[in-house]
Amino acid sequence: MREFSVPAMVEVPDSANLTDAPFTRAAREPGVIVLRRRGGGAWRSVTAAEFAEEVAGVARGLIAAGIEPGDRVGLLSRTRYEWTLLDYAIWAAGAVSVPVYETSSAEQIEWIAGDSGLRAVFAETAAHEAAIEEVRGSLPDLAHVWGIDAGGVAEVVRLGKEVARDVVEERRASRDTADTATLIYTSGTTGRPKGCEITHGNLLRTARNAVQGAISEITVDGSSTLLFLPLAHVFARMIEVACVEAGVVFGHSDVPNLLPDLATFRPTFLLAVPRVFEKVYNGAEQKAAAEGKGRIFKAAAETAVAYSRALDSGRPGLGLAVRHKVFDVLVYKKLRAAIGGRVEYAVSGGAALGERLGHFFRGVGITILEGYGLTETTAPVSVNRPTKIRMGTVGPPIPGVDVRLAEDGEVLVRGVNILSGYWNNEAATKEALDDGWFHTGDLGSLDGDGFLSITGRKKEILVTAAGKNVAPAPLEDRIRAHPLVSQCLVVGDGRRFVGALITLDDEALGPWKERHGKPGGATVDELRRDPDLVAEIDAAVAAANRAVSHAEAVKKYAVLGVDFTEEAGHMTPSLKVKRSVVLRDFAAEIDALYDS
Repeated sequence: MREFSVPAMVEVPDSANLTDAPFTRAAREPGVIVLRRRGGGAWRSVTAAEFAEEVAGVARGLIAAGIEPGDRVGLLSRTRYEWTLLDYAIWAAGAVSVPVYETSSAEQIEWIAGDSGLRAVFAETAAHEAAIEEVRGSLPDLAHVWGIDAGGVAEVVRLGKEVARDVVEERRASRDTADTATLIYTSGTTGRPKGCEITHGNLLRTARNAVQGAISEITVDGSSTLLFLPLAHVFARMIEVACVEAGVVFGHSDVPNLLPDLATFRPTFLLAVPRVFEKVYNGAEQKAAAEGKGRIFKAAAETAVAYSRALDSGRPGLGLAVRHKVFDVLVYKKLRAAIGGRVEYAVSGGAALGERLGHFFRGVGITILEGYGLTETTAPVSVNRPTKIRMGTVGPPIPGVDVRLAEDGEVLVRGVNILSGYWNNEAATKEALDDGWFHTGDLGSLDGDGFLSITGRKKEILVTAAGKNVAPAPLEDRIRAHPLVSQCLVVGDGRRFVGALITLDDEALGPWKERHGKPGGATVDELRRDPDLVAEIDAAVAAANRAVSHAEAVKKYAVLGVDFTEEAGHMTPSLKVKRSVVLRDFAAEIDALYDS
């Protein structure tokens, strides 16, 4: 049984809580800028004093509305300034914040609100309010629904005008590291979402140890980031807390507004899921091909990868260094400019990042620090460091975290980041936690230096009819790296060979159709059997198969006429494929692979 431990670098007193940092900073450095928010078509700075005053104002309103310590308050919204404001105001009132994805259905809202016993909820839009009203009859504990866009935040502030300021101080002081700060519901890839009880101590100790002991080089004076992933997800939430704790300036955006916001905000580091980096790469490749510069981009990409690999083995040779400098002017500089021109680092999590993609971006001048974690581990378990990177791994554990591999290869985690339990689910808590060790359900390996690699999901290992164990993730990641591929699901459990379901990226098909003389109006369903497209997918599958044994290789695949989407129930809000749902909904297509 292999194990690797990294002692905590930062000790947090038991009396601490998440509201200490913003209020302490406001008292000591009232004029320092802590956030930037959109306003009047530009970014407006928010000082420490302004933020603390806004937080206190909303907290007084919550207290006036009858919110008691430990009460659960929901946040149903996209990532925006008010999300962070309300998060900290709920904590300042002594309550527990419960994120709900903005894309959630009425049924999902009903489950989370009912299971957590929400007393109040902030709903961003009129549509969100309507979704709550649809199920409100089954939520007896829900006393308040405030619409963010409808002026709900200002309404709550008005409620608290008569509440004395020292009442908020008393509420803040009543919370410590052992108290639950938030219930974050898992994305539900394997059934009903479970509420993870994340404490003030989990968030504080994980954030401070990650910032000071793992990524201190990117959270220096003058650093900034733009949050655009859902704050309902633990990954973005941890970065929110880390920024507040470290004094890193941050702002809020979303995917539709991301590119223009990056150009004006100009962050120094980003966090994203691998699909975002794949989209950036594929978009640049498609754009170059459409402009007749496909060969130049291909050479530039190969040079970037070679340059990055050379950094691992010593120093790039003179010829490679010269080519890299030329392509920096022709290609790399434009890529960096597209994301604001100042980004040097990016943190990637949520799924596996292809090794070649990691080398490409480092060669371009943007080092991606791949990490690993789950909701139950308050996001990070491990992460590559700016000065300690091993491509293809998810890095060594952060300080304060121990990683152990069980006899069957399952990754077990213990440390400052482990949830206190699942809300209202003692059976699930006992199953997941064993003597302080959390069973992740992921399979992995540890090298002698403590670098962790994730090789698959324990419950997703396929066993073919011949008894061969196959981890689908490596094949899926490689096939999905092709510009035309959106998603891939490897199948074959109990079957005589390994197959795959593949979906196409509608955005990437546009330039491809133009280059190959296909009708501009041709749909995905019409193109999926096109000989030229089939040849592209054949090449992607063949490339993926070269990384595995013959018994593990994909023998047959089906290109679907539709993509996997969250709306259809095939993807989680954090962009993970719901394997069981896809297997059910596309059972006929899977059976067809094995009929002949």
